[in-house]
Amino acid sequence: MKMIRAIDIHKQFSGVEVLKGISLEVEKGEVVAIIGPSGSGKSTFLRCLNRLEQIDSGLLEIEGEQLAGPGPGGACQYADEGRARQICSKMGMVFQHFNLFPHLTVLQNLLEAPMTVKGMKREDILPLAEELLNKVGLLVKKDSYPSSLSGGQKQRVAIARALAMQPDIMLFDEPTSALDPELTGEVLKAMRQLAEEHMTMVVVTHEMGFAREVANRVIFMDQGEIVEEGLPEQIFRAPQQQRTREFLDKIL
Repeated sequence: MKMIRAIDIHKQFSGVEVLKGISLEVEKGEVVAIIGPSGSGKSTFLRCLNRLEQIDSGLLEIEGEQLAGPGPGGACQYADEGRARQICSKMGMVFQHFNLFPHLTVLQNLLEAPMTVKGMKREDILPLAEELLNKVGLLVKKDSYPSSLSGGQKQRVAIARALAMQPDIMLFDEPTSALDPELTGEVLKAMRQLAEEHMTMVVVTHEMGFAREVANRVIFMDQGEIVEEGLPEQIFRAPQQQRTREFLDKIL
């Protein structure tokens, strides 16, 4: 089943085209890593998938439901607000800078969205929230506030919070880039566990080891385009495109 279908996605900011016809399909249970230099459009593309940014043209389908596509006269048209929310609720997103609510405890951070957005009762979501905190190794911190946590702990809470909405797809936007190297491993471990459980994941990352070892497919983006895609072994050992080779030579 195609969980994500993005066809010929274009996006401009102030007349500058940052996505130049991106097309990508993601199958159920697949882990796709998107790599490339800063400013290549990776994060913008990810944000377009769940409507944090609106595309200018193209087709976006999530689990077979159209989020955006050509409307009358060819202009891009989004699903109505209620349906768009329902479609986007299938996706959880983890950001570079955690975005935890500082005035809420760790547990309250997990309970907030299911109660507010889904209208769930606290007693119904509480067992899942505690199970997820245990899964990321932070159940003992459930009554702590974010200010008392390390960066790695905050990011693991952010992963658990996204999972509390019970999404079918997880989007990660450079989840370790704000962390010290020694804290990166604990976040990647939580992500590896999700991959082993066959969670559908799209991961924008600078962690080449993660992309090589965990991803089913690697996408290399540069200047708003997909330059190359393939199996991790092919991309890292024998890239076909000169731009891909130049990028990997700089960072490996």
